[in-house]
Amino acid sequence: MTSKYTRFLLATAFVVSVAALAQTGTAAAASGGGGAASSPSPAPAVTGTGTKVGTISMEQAIFATNEGRRDFEALSKKLEPKQNELKNQNDEIDALKKQLNAQQDKLNDDAKANLVKQIETKQKSLDRQLQDAREDAQNQQNEIAQRIIQKLGPVLIKYAADNGFGVIMDTSQPWPQSPVVWWGEAVDVTKPVVDLYNAQSGVPAPATSAAPPKPAGAKPGVAPAKPTTTPKTDQPK
Repeated sequence: MTSKYTRFLLATAFVVSVAALAQTGTAAAASGGGGAASSPSPAPAVTGTGTKVGTISMEQAIFATNEGRRDFEALSKKLEPKQNELKNQNDEIDALKKQLNAQQDKLNDDAKANLVKQIETKQKSLDRQLQDAREDAQNQQNEIAQRIIQKLGPVLIKYAADNGFGVIMDTSQPWPQSPVVWWGEAVDVTKPVVDLYNAQSGVPAPATSAAPPKPAGAKPGVAPAKPTTTPKTDQPK
């Protein structure tokens, strides 16, 4: 059976606080700044004057920008050596477990105890390294996301103002974590906002992949994967 330790490190949960970071982007736009700021000062929220209602997956938008694709692909390559190292350690532990299962009837008590202790020691070491690697990958993911979303906020505000939107709701999280229970594809503005961001950033699309990477469980235009106990929020086919 494939072990959980061989999963890709970047499949960890995406924990950027979209609401807090979007608020930062709004503050930057309200004060006239289009770039990222390390400690933006509070500013009044920009109030929409339009009447249209739209949705956007801020999480998906971050991953879909050319800048995000470029930087997350670079991070993926950067983490590959550590991923391979952890996989090799896990394979070694699996081999020892198979040896123990196959030979436990033939081994004396001392040999069996020594093999069990060896497995336990290696497993504890791997668990610690895996946790550290996940946290490191998470932190680096979030650093990229924070940088992008601080610039994405003003772009979203401009798009909303130019296109008559009074409200745009974030659908990054599934209901009930998000107040949005269901939405139609026609009101989703993720792609046009990303296109506008790409045009302003001047960052070309990466040539190494045909499609932008997405956070685990996310699908274009629909809510990310949901627990089976919550109502389905996907759009009609």
